[in-house]
Amino acid sequence: MNILKAADLVKIYGSGENAVHALDGVNFSVEKGEFVAVVGTSGSGKSTLLHMLGGLDRPTSGTVTVDGRDIFSLKDEALTIFRRRKIGFVFQNYNLVPVLNVYENIVLPVQLDGNTPDKHYIGSIIETLGLESKLRNLPNNLSGGQQQRVAIARALAAKPAIILADEPTGNLDSKTSQDVLGLMKVTSQKYAQTIVMITHNEEIAQLADRIIRIEDGRIVSR
Repeated sequence: MNILKAADLVKIYGSGENAVHALDGVNFSVEKGEFVAVVGTSGSGKSTLLHMLGGLDRPTSGTVTVDGRDIFSLKDEALTIFRRRKIGFVFQNYNLVPVLNVYENIVLPVQLDGNTPDKHYIGSIIETLGLESKLRNLPNNLSGGQQQRVAIARALAAKPAIILADEPTGNLDSKTSQDVLGLMKVTSQKYAQTIVMITHNEEIAQLADRIIRIEDGRIVSR
């Protein structure tokens, strides 16, 4: 079952002679529970693609379907709500709220949606990611690897249809990167969680179930 599908996705910045085709007719799909790496060099269009898949930016043309819904058929407010419920994000800079402790950061997306966190499920995530002893800590008291684990836990907390990870190990050393990626793979398998990860690192990409390569805004292998 396809949980994510991009069809004829085009993104053009500028116009006329200054037009830049960041995405040039991208087509691919991701099955439920897959861990997919999208690999490309700087300027290949991979970050633009991630922004489109997550509804953070609208394409010039084409569609993105998440969990059976064409996300760009939604108006901005409805898209914001859909994104919060269905799409989890893990960014390179963690994007944790500095005044909230680890537990509060993890359950934030659930509470923003007006729901009560599933304590058993959240507890399982915390245990899987080895964060039990850090729940009362503020983000600035954590290492980079610990902060990224909190970001992964937060992304999983709302049980989203997909998790989009943008260079999630970009600020981490190689040992910590391997640990964090290993944990992402474990959580993908344990919770049947679909993950699409953007990276330029071939070694990291090998941990995924499938690698999609993008060059000059086009998919060259999938």
